[in-house]
Amino acid sequence: MNSHYPSLKPPFQPETYIPLPLGTVKPKGWLLDQCRVQANGLTGHLEEVWPDVGPGNMWLGGDTEGWERGPYYLDGLIPLAFVLDSENLKAKAQKWVDSILSMREHSGWIGPVGDAAHKPYDQWPVAIVLKALTQWHEVTGDARVIEAVTGFAGYLRDTLDEKPLFDWGRHRWADMAVSILWLYARTGEDWLVPLARKLLEQGYDWRDHFENFRYPVKTPKDDCTRDNHVVNSAMAVKTGGVSWTITGEAAFEELSRKTMEVLDRYHGQVTGVFTGDEHYAGREPFQGTELCAVVEYMFSLEVLIALQGGSPLSDRLELITYNALPATFTPDMWAHQYDQQVNQVLCSVAPRQWTNNLPDSNLYGLEPNFGCCTANYHQGWPKFVKSLWMATPDNGLAATAYGPCEVKAVVADGATVRIIEETDYPFSGDISFTVRTANPVEFPLVLRIPGWAKGAKMRINSERPQSHPVGSVVRILREWKDGDVVTLTLPMPVRTQRREHNAVSVLRGPLVFGLKIGEAFSVVKGTPPAADYEVRPTTPWNYGLILAGQEPPFEVRESKPGRVPFDPANPPVVITANARRVPEWVMVDDSAGPVPARPKSGKEPVERVILIPYGSTNLRIAEFPEVKPEESGESS
Repeated sequence: MNSHYPSLKPPFQPETYIPLPLGTVKPKGWLLDQCRVQANGLTGHLEEVWPDVGPGNMWLGGDTEGWERGPYYLDGLIPLAFVLDSENLKAKAQKWVDSILSMREHSGWIGPVGDAAHKPYDQWPVAIVLKALTQWHEVTGDARVIEAVTGFAGYLRDTLDEKPLFDWGRHRWADMAVSILWLYARTGEDWLVPLARKLLEQGYDWRDHFENFRYPVKTPKDDCTRDNHVVNSAMAVKTGGVSWTITGEAAFEELSRKTMEVLDRYHGQVTGVFTGDEHYAGREPFQGTELCAVVEYMFSLEVLIALQGGSPLSDRLELITYNALPATFTPDMWAHQYDQQVNQVLCSVAPRQWTNNLPDSNLYGLEPNFGCCTANYHQGWPKFVKSLWMATPDNGLAATAYGPCEVKAVVADGATVRIIEETDYPFSGDISFTVRTANPVEFPLVLRIPGWAKGAKMRINSERPQSHPVGSVVRILREWKDGDVVTLTLPMPVRTQRREHNAVSVLRGPLVFGLKIGEAFSVVKGTPPAADYEVRPTTPWNYGLILAGQEPPFEVRESKPGRVPFDPANPPVVITANARRVPEWVMVDDSAGPVPARPKSGKEPVERVILIPYGSTNLRIAEFPEVKPEESGESS
């Protein structure tokens, strides 16, 4: 058990890793630039341009929206403020925290009773408030937070029998439980144990949902319910791990892994997320995935990595973070989509084959389709930064995901060390970890080898490099001296993955690549920069890739990430590939049609096309048909 950071004690199951307090990990390099892009974009200006989180919000004492939007915004504003150490953002967050904490009732209830659109005393938005407040406490030590979280836990204890979880809170019970576990790790109050079990008992049965999955195809419009809702399912990914932590029952131990397998099998996308526009939509790359689902899947994985560990969870977190997250924003993060498409060749106001979303769902804008994503996306990058490092139960440190950063934490018998992680990962596979310590200190350092990194090597100082198998977790226990350097070399050859209709996707390291398509933005509503934009292609998109018969099939060029890391005009990695146009592949309902499984090559010439990181694209093809190198015939 880690002696420096609060961790779970029996009867709860012990964590594999212990989350470090917010602010312990700071971004560096391109990741710092990306967080600054977010702060300079919509996150840092949302209160000025979006009335839903302006002064009239009920959580600020106003009389307008009083449900989830203010709490969602705060849940991302707090971590961004502190990973950037931004006084401006901290002041914004302080205003919200002070207002919310002033709303505590004697019963333990926090905040407004609700607004006109929702039932009174809905527990769901307070679950988000608790997630925000617990982060605030980690960086400020504000004693009011422990009182408030304890008070609301007491409210639940006293009222759940009479007023059980309902609606969204019933499906999202695990998010409430995460804060109860956080509180127990700090107070050890015995009554929190049966409360956590009661949340599980009253919550929607996600175990039955995924073990007896009833939604293997795209959801008909008339069957769209909370059970097959994309964001509920993204939040539910963590339910197995949370349930196992609460009960220790073997039936829950593998549930989260099975959940991910089911979602991949029936609705998965190459970017690691699953479709939902806004309900399960199958595996076709023209279906959409809601932005809220992307950031909530990330948070579920961050929780699971702490509770259950494992290299595959970290691989999935990086896959989603470095692809699906940045792709659903304009590079300056002033505009976002409600739904992103893996094959996205036109963003316009038009009916598409969504399950039940509106025609503006794939616009880039302030509030396309519905405002939940405008409120909720802010947590994505800063919580990822926080989760790059965690503590180990034996007083060490684990790099649970990779990116340029610095961690300052307590290890061993109380020594404080810094580890500086220098890298352009995921654009490059070279990572160095430099240890800074006042005195030599022995502690374990845990690093992982991603599942795609065949031939990975690790070297300490000038020692001989050691090879490690893919998917392994390497524990290095030694006496560390100031200036010691661990170098990790992760080979990143280009690889391909087969998708629906025998389509092929191109990957390198944790990055998915998409066809670079010329694009023209036009304003359809609002005033820039907080406007809504259509994006139309200015170059062809209907290419098939040639994977055999011509050399070289792929060429890779790396460069340093710029100050806007996911700018399509300046991508840090470019792959060129052999391709041929597929004339019969056309748009259907303003989207790229189904990928032709046996495309006719015709007499289209062979061209060299440019592929760039999926996260750098606004328009793209990322699932291609395969065509033959000959001038005519059909591919097999």
